[in-house]
Amino acid sequence: MTMEKFQESMYKLVVETSTKLPRDVRRAIKAAKARENAGTRAAMSLATITNNITMADEQVSPICQDTGLPTFKIKTPVGANQLEMKKAIYAAIADATKDGKLRPNSVDSLTGDNSGDNLGAGTPVIKFEQWEKDYIDARLILKGGGCENKNIQYSLPCELEGLGRAGRDLDGIRKCIMHSVYQAQGQGCSAGFIGVGIGGDRTSGYELAKDQLFRSVDDENPIEELKQLEDYVMENANKLGIGTMGFGGETTLLGCKVGVINRIPASFFVSVAYNCWAYRRLGVAINPETGEINDWMYQEGELIDFSKEVEEESATEQKVVTLQAPITEEQIRELKVGDVVQINGMMYTGRDAIHKYLSENDSPVDLNGQVIYHCGPVMLKDQDGNWHVKAAGPTTSIREEPYQGDIMKRFGIRAVIGKGGMGPKTLAALQEHGGVYLNAIGGAAQYYADCIKSVEGVDLMQFGIPEAMWHLKVEGFTAVVTMDSHGNSLHADVDQSSLEKLEQFKEKVFK
Repeated sequence: MTMEKFQESMYKLVVETSTKLPRDVRRAIKAAKARENAGTRAAMSLATITNNITMADEQVSPICQDTGLPTFKIKTPVGANQLEMKKAIYAAIADATKDGKLRPNSVDSLTGDNSGDNLGAGTPVIKFEQWEKDYIDARLILKGGGCENKNIQYSLPCELEGLGRAGRDLDGIRKCIMHSVYQAQGQGCSAGFIGVGIGGDRTSGYELAKDQLFRSVDDENPIEELKQLEDYVMENANKLGIGTMGFGGETTLLGCKVGVINRIPASFFVSVAYNCWAYRRLGVAINPETGEINDWMYQEGELIDFSKEVEEESATEQKVVTLQAPITEEQIRELKVGDVVQINGMMYTGRDAIHKYLSENDSPVDLNGQVIYHCGPVMLKDQDGNWHVKAAGPTTSIREEPYQGDIMKRFGIRAVIGKGGMGPKTLAALQEHGGVYLNAIGGAAQYYADCIKSVEGVDLMQFGIPEAMWHLKVEGFTAVVTMDSHGNSLHADVDQSSLEKLEQFKEKVFK
């Protein structure tokens, strides 16, 4: 096999996976959009999502800025040189990163240093398997950190909030899956997909759960009990009312796939791999003689072209408040949960490294009245040395809970933008200080990149591109108030209401 051609094929697979959702996922999102009532927060969110999908298609740019940990599953004919194939995949990953199709996401776990090319110990993940067919089956999933952090593993028997005891039987498994959807709330960029692994040990159980995410959304489980379980979860998880981004709504789950393997008598694990709506998973069949792509997978059926749809849902149907940074406390105090805001002016990105830094050091810029955006963008520098934003959606905010309130009060920050909401410490600080939490639409990296008109500067680049503090000039940056300065939190409300709805599934269903 010509490794140069194979490397080209792997590069194409990476780019297509990062920038274009497969057809089965698009159909699931379209069906969810049709179920929502016009003018609701869920409808507005799904309109933003479908707009973002179209923009990624047209610009061949990442659907979501968090391109995750690339994970390949490759089946090869006997005799294929897997060592050389691995080298070609590494080269393709590095090229895709350099070209802005992947965000540099490989970080040394001890030093915190970013390799800059997505290569390092354990990254990317490549799993080879031999088979007797005469072609190479190469599949890739890009699963971001926001949804990866909502993976969960249960050891049966156990006690589950809202559901009581889950035993070592099919009904106990059912309870675990329902609980896994509840605990994710909007933090995994719902509406999402889940892969479930029953059995194995802690490692193989999670591997089985992630393997389920390589199945087509439209397939049917060959094991009748598992088919019934998948159908049950799809029907009832959407009754929890968590909805898109955790804003409430009719659709919380877009797909559920369950697999099973044997276990040892002492252990009974149920492992759940959660995936966001930006379900970036593709595959190719490759000619082992030439290294060229013969066929693409997950592309059966109708291609949904969202650009042809008329977007009737829009933020203008709700109260819209325009804010010009820097923002005053008086302006913040006027905002209430549910308001839609559009921000103009400057905002500054800050993720984990920045928040830790600001907790111990002075800020490199004056943040009084300013906006912090929980975002790790994909950035490219042109030949003249100017930076350009290629993708810039929000990251999960709850990781900053230990720092956020103190930093807002210390530096006079008035607004924080992220996804998934924050906890009681931040909520108390918003009320005391006069601050607000704004929820942007997770995964909508092209939509928000389009709102960024220029990069005015950058600080703390020693933390790497995703973790640096980028100075961004924005126009019409839209988000929803989900935590206000009056002690109200949409996230806490949805959590409580979904827990109450979860309790209706406590009684035994499967014998």
